[in-house]
Parts: sequence; C-alpha cells; structure tokens
Amino acid sequence: MRPIAISSSCAATAVIEFSRMISRRSLLGALGVAVVAPRLAFAQAARRVSIVVLFAGESDDDEPATRAFFDEMRRRGWVEGTNIAYERLYGRGSREYMEGLAETAAGRAPDLIYATTTNIALAVLKAGEAVPVVFMAASDPVASGLVSSLARPNRNATGTYQNPSNVVGKRFELIREAFPRLKRIGVLHDRRSAEYQRQKAGHQEAARRAGLALAEAEFTNYEAVAKILARFRRDGIAAVTLTPSFTLFARRREVSETAARNGIALVAHRVEWAEAGALMTYGAEIAESLRRGAGIADRILKGARPADIPVEQVTKLELVISRRTANELGLSLPASLLQRAHQLID
Repeated sequence: MRPIAISSSCAATAVIEFSRMISRRSLLGALGVAVVAPRLAFAQAARRVSIVVLFAGESDDDEPATRAFFDEMRRRGWVEGTNIAYERLYGRGSREYMEGLAETAAGRAPDLIYATTTNIALAVLKAGEAVPVVFMAASDPVASGLVSSLARPNRNATGTYQNPSNVVGKRFELIREAFPRLKRIGVLHDRRSAEYQRQKAGHQEAARRAGLALAEAEFTNYEAVAKILARFRRDGIAAVTLTPSFTLFARRREVSETAARNGIALVAHRVEWAEAGALMTYGAEIAESLRRGAGIADRILKGARPADIPVEQVTKLELVISRRTANELGLSLPASLLQRAHQLID
C-alpha cells in the first residue's frame, strides 16, 4: 500500500488544531481546580476539633494555672479559633455540680475531654467512655481506678501522673527543716478522695520517719474545714499538710485565707497552693505535667488510641515557697531552704 501524501499546509493546520484542543482542555482543567480548591480549603478550615476542659474551681484561679497546656497545644499547631475550639467548664468546688458537668461534657461528644484532676476524670469516665479523656492525676491512676495499668491503660483514657512514691516523705523532711522545733503537725484528709486510704497510710509513715507526731483530721463536706482548722489552732498546731483533694484544691484560696486567720502554715503538693497562700509546696512540676498532657492530646487528635498510650509519670519536682505568707505569719525560714527553692513568691 502506498503511503498517503500530506501537504505541509495541511500538517501545519492539524498541529494548530491539536494545540488548540490541548490548550482548551488545560484551561478547563485549571478552571475546575480553581473552583474545587476553595471548596476544599473551606472544608478544611471549617473542620475544627473540639476539646472540653474541665476545671475544679473558678475561672479566675484555674485557667491561668493551666496556661502551659494551651501554650503547648498552640506550639504543636492547634490554634484556638482556627483549627481547634475549647469549651471551658468550671466545677465551682462542688463534687455534685462537677458530676453533672462531667455528664454534660460527655453528652456534647467533643473530640476530647481534658480533666484537670483525678476526681474529674473519674466523673467523666463514670458518665461514659465514648469520648477520649486525657487526665492530670495527682495520685496513682491505677490505685484510683482511672486505668488498669500505666503501660497500657486499656480504656478510653490516659494522661499524666504527678506523684512520685517518695514525695510525701521528702515533704515532711522539708517541714522539719522549715520548723526545726516542730514536734507535731496536722494533716487534713478528704474521705471522699479517690485515694483516701493510701494517702492516709503514706502520711502516717512519712511522719513516723520524720519523727513527727501526727494530728489527723478528716472531712467529707467543705463546711467542716474551717472548724477543723480552728481546732488545730486551739490545739497549738502551727503547720498543716494537705492531702490531694478535689474539694480543697477547688477552694484553695478560701482554705488558705482561713488557715492564715488561724495562724497556720499550710504545706501542699501543687504550686497553685503556694500561689493561693500556702507557705510551701513540694511536688511534681505542674507545668511539665500540663505540657506532657498537651502532647498526649495532640497524639489522640491525630488518630492515636488512648488505650495504647502509656500514662506518663512526671518526675521533675519543684519546691515553691511563699515569702509573702511567711512574712504574714511572722515566720523566719532558714536561708538554706530558701536557696533551694525553685520559685519564691513575694
């Protein structure tokens, strides 16, 4: 078969038509992308994850104390108002109110709930386990029933654990150093605390090792706290250590003011107590716990399962002393103790 001869003018015309066809298709494709891309961008921008943050007390005290959590979330790319929304709910220092609030939070089905105390986390999990929970526990989360093990929580909750095993004993040593002539110290237990029995035994053992007699008092309702502190004053108790308690922590400013009126120095486990008026705190560094909690929340929001994320134990400890409170109580603390403080509040 003889090849078909095509003139140069016809070939040129065919090339031009083919080019026009390709250009037309490219233009239509580009227009399609231009129409679809804004829709995709809008859809991505509209998808904000939501976190409900549950606090024990009031906004004036609790939110500033957890600033490290929000700062770390932002550092990891979660910008409030852009790709994440926080709903902050406050327990007002009432267990009953908080239990209702936990049910409300779970019912709103956010992407995650951040519980700032052990008891809050327990209340949320009691309300249901459909929503992932990240907690900040001041006591052993296994002993309190939050998780089945630190390595594998095996439920829809994980978080951070602030209380190293020897911290209570060290706190009593610091009390002896602050009050060299002290023979007897008060301790206030919350019978409704998740770890009441364990905390009680730990404080009794720490006092025995420190050579201090222990004056113990217990409460179930906040209204009894003022009466207990007044009784401590009448009994000549100059210093009182506080065990972890949702009720006390939520009303730490009121408790500190009541103690000050009775001339009592409070010693506790979290820096927020010193900021509220306690003389001294010794325990895990709360800012580290908050930052680690944000890291865990970040992993969950990106698809990790809480049940597979180990509970992180915060081992960095901090000593905080309020010189302001010491001055108000007329106390002169040893220079060696002040020099070792990680933070002094004036």
